[in-house]
Amino acid sequence: MTISAILANHQGNVFTAAPHESVGDVVVRLAENRIGALPVVDGTAVVGIFSERDIVYGVARHGSAFLTKTVADTMTAPAITVAPDTPILSALSLMTKRRIRHLPVIQGDALVGFVSIGDLVKHRIDKIEAEAAAMRDYISMA
Repeated sequence: MTISAILANHQGNVFTAAPHESVGDVVVRLAENRIGALPVVDGTAVVGIFSERDIVYGVARHGSAFLTKTVADTMTAPAITVAPDTPILSALSLMTKRRIRHLPVIQGDALVGFVSIGDLVKHRIDKIEAEAAAMRDYISMA
């Protein structure tokens, strides 16, 4: 299975942030949409990630003045990305090794999706549960 299988189940557009936006504005967007991170897009290029972790570090370092900074000043860059044809287990391994929880999905130079570790784990659990159910059905028929 590949990342494209997860993207097929996602609905709607990917929320993004622009490098020139204020941290305060983007924090509001994260809260309103109940999400933990946004890819930062300049034109069509993904230039970074802005996440809850960036907020915690920024507030610890700058206090409330952090909210007036721009996303470009505070984001994690460069963004680590995957392609739609990346195997799910490879993406999980990458996330574990790099200690990240979100991956922009890039095809060519365009952002086509955004996946979280929760998306990947849920997909794996669903697959394992389906295999277990199929095995129980097979055994009960024998």
